[in-house]
Parts: sequence; structure tokens; C-alpha cells
Amino acid sequence: MHIPRILIAAPSSGSGKTAVSCALMGALQSRGLCVRACKCGPDYIDPMFHREVVGVDSRNLDLFFSDKDELRSGFCRHGKGADMIVAEGVMGYYDGCSLDTDKGSSYDVARTLQMPVLLVINGRGAALSLAALARGMAEFRVDSNICGILLNRVSKMLYPRLKEMLERQLRMEGTDIPVLGYIPENEAFRLESRHLGLVTPHELEGLKDQIRQGAQILLESVELDRILTIAKTAPDLDSAAQQMVCPEENASGKLLRIGIARDEAFCFYYRANLELLEELGCELIPFSPIRDRRLPADISGLILGGGYPELYAEDLSKNRELRAEIRKMIMEDHLPCLAECGGFMYLHDEITDKDGDRYPMAGVIRGRAYPTEKLARFGYINIKIAIEDNAYLYEGDVIRGHEFHYWDSTDSGSDCTAEKPDGKRAWPCIHAKGNLFAGYPHLYLPSMPEFARRFVRQCRVWSIEHAQRGSVEHA
Repeated sequence: MHIPRILIAAPSSGSGKTAVSCALMGALQSRGLCVRACKCGPDYIDPMFHREVVGVDSRNLDLFFSDKDELRSGFCRHGKGADMIVAEGVMGYYDGCSLDTDKGSSYDVARTLQMPVLLVINGRGAALSLAALARGMAEFRVDSNICGILLNRVSKMLYPRLKEMLERQLRMEGTDIPVLGYIPENEAFRLESRHLGLVTPHELEGLKDQIRQGAQILLESVELDRILTIAKTAPDLDSAAQQMVCPEENASGKLLRIGIARDEAFCFYYRANLELLEELGCELIPFSPIRDRRLPADISGLILGGGYPELYAEDLSKNRELRAEIRKMIMEDHLPCLAECGGFMYLHDEITDKDGDRYPMAGVIRGRAYPTEKLARFGYINIKIAIEDNAYLYEGDVIRGHEFHYWDSTDSGSDCTAEKPDGKRAWPCIHAKGNLFAGYPHLYLPSMPEFARRFVRQCRVWSIEHAQRGSVEHA
């Protein structure tokens, strides 16, 4: 499969990758191109911007969660029918899963997908040093794939001189990489941030106009045709799609209706997770824990994803009817439920917000979620059982995940163990009792498809038993 593609990378975080990536997507869309987006790493926030603000479908590219074959397969499925994919890097270009490795880095993704790379460099307050930085980044690995440079925070007046100097110096040193444009100091490229990176799209008034303004600027300040030409040089990829589940598992006929929390308080979901559940025969039915007074009808399972319940604690608490129904369905009716991070917080007795105010929640987890001064736990983890098997994880099973949260719990659970990839640190996590699997870790289901199968089986069994109970009660 031939997919024109480009990766936007930088020497470090805070270099403007997100603003540049979004504006570039907007500029390409203005040319009438079908653009899709990707985000390297486990981040939820930037893909939300891609989808909800720029209006392009987005997917995570992560080589801790996925092996190389799965990454290529998912990328090809995502790129089918697209004229162009713009992938946004994570952290610095070579920064991987730990301090001394490039494994899982944007560079690792770029070489796996044979993706040309545009390097965004902050040009403010620098001159000849830019050549040293660009050369170092390009030559640090022989297969760096760096094919062009964009200078950020550079004026229109200074840019021609910087471009000429930089290209000349790089040629003199044997590194012939073109400078393809600049990004001026402009409000269009400033995106508000807070503890989880970028704020959610719902909270940024005029963000779509801001991105459109940035796109219009790039149409004049960036050599878009040359970038398209470079993107088209990317070689063909093997488009043989990996099937995540056996066909017979999805051949039972009736789809299972699974309620999934989707609103401004619960918005963090990996697309690959949802695709796997759908492939296993689930119909995901969205509902809002803020606004809906009842769960969707005829559901056989419940998913409460991550998000920002701490910011909407008062609104969530006011919805007493739904809180009571969720508590009853999980604790009395034993509805299968997966809850992670924000969804896990929602299941507590109460949440304390950043001002110290406490709000009642669903009351499934006997404890309180409260703010901390720093990241409570952070980074990639391998999750396994602590002592005994549960409905979703057995002895020897490992599912991969990620934690990133500033709120903690008086009872984070102890039915599983979260272990850092290097094995040097581990901690107890997860409430895994019967139908419930709830904790702070965000899970990547394709890293252990059997976990998803077990959840779906639990839902199917619950559906059958619930129907039988209903028939007996009716009789």
C-alpha cells in the first residue's frame, strides 16, 4: 500500500509540534486533500485535537504497546483511502521508553513505518548554533529519516538569511537537508496547556478558528509542495491486515450493546481498543455521565474511560439518578464493567477537586480520589495478577498499559501489580472482583486480546442470564 506520509518531530517537548502538526493538516485540507493524523506514544490529548478541532481521524502509534507488525497493519488500515498522513512525534525525536534508549521513540516509529521526518527547530535567539543542532539530530542515527527542517518562532524578515546560512552550513558538513519554511511568532500557534498537556478541545473557545488561522499562515510560510513531494517518496508498506480475533468469535449474530461514557469528563479512549471490541461483536453505545439520567437501554457491559472527572465533579455529583443506577448495576446486578483512571475515580465514594471541595460519586469503590502535588505514578507499565486469578487476568498473563494522573486514591486496589518495563519498580493496583476491573492504569487491549475476549464473554454470559431472569420474573 502506498501512503504518502510525514512525521513532525523536534529535539524536545515544548518545541511546537502539536501546533505545527495541526496547522499543517489544516493547510493540506485547504488543498482539498483527504488528511489523516497519527500521534506517537500513548497520549490521548493530541489525537483529540486532531479529531475534534482539525477534523481529521487520528490514531496512536506506540511501539511499547504494539509490535512492529501490528503497528504497520494498523497504520495501513488507518491510511486506506487517505491522500496524506501527518504523524505528530512525542517528546524529543530519539527519546524512548527510558533515559538511555530510543526504543519506542518517534525515531523508532519513523524507521518502522519508513516515514520521512520534518524536524521542527526553535530558531528564536539562535543563528549558527542551529546548524550544529540540525546536523547532530540528522546524523545521530544513520537512518534518521530527517528530510527537511522547519524553523519555529522565526520572523519573515530573518527567515531567508537563516535558511541560506543553515542550508549552506549543512552542505559544507555533508548533511544536505533543505529548510522548508518557518513558523512566525503568532497567537495562532499558541495552545493553552495544563497538567495533562493540552486542555480538551471543549475548553478552548475559538480553537478551530485559531487552527484555521495557523493553516493560512503556513500556506505562505512553508513550502507545501516540497513537503508533499517528500511525503510521496515514502516507500510502499505491506498492507496485509492482521486479524485481531478469530472470525467465529464475531459470528454469534446479535451484537452486544456496551455502554461507554463519552463526554467532556470521559474522553480518553485508544481507538485500537474500541476497534478490537467491535471486532469481537460489541456495539459501543455512548452516554454522558454528566447529562444522561439513565444508562442506555439493553446494555450488557459498561466502560468508563479516562478523562477529567475532577473538573466536572459538581456536575457529575448532581446527576444522582445515574450514579445510583451505575452503583446498582455493578454491585447488585453484577454488570461487567471496565473502568480506568477518570472512570475509576468516578466509581469512588467521592472526589475531591483542586479547591478541596468534596463531591459524592457512584460509591462502588469505598474510598476518595484526591489531588496530589505531582504525578502520582507515570509511564508505561506491565500489569499482572498480584495473588489470584480474576475474571480478566490469569497467572502468567501480562497486559500493557500507561499511567498519567495527578489525582490519587485512598484505595487504588491491590488485585494486580503494575511493573515498570525495566522491572526496577512495581506497585499494587486495580480492583478486580467478579465483574469489575477498575483502576488508574489505562489498558491497551490489543497487547493482550484475550483480556478483551474475556470481557466480551462476561458480557455475553451476563446478557443471557439477565434475559433468563427477566423471563422468570415475567412468568
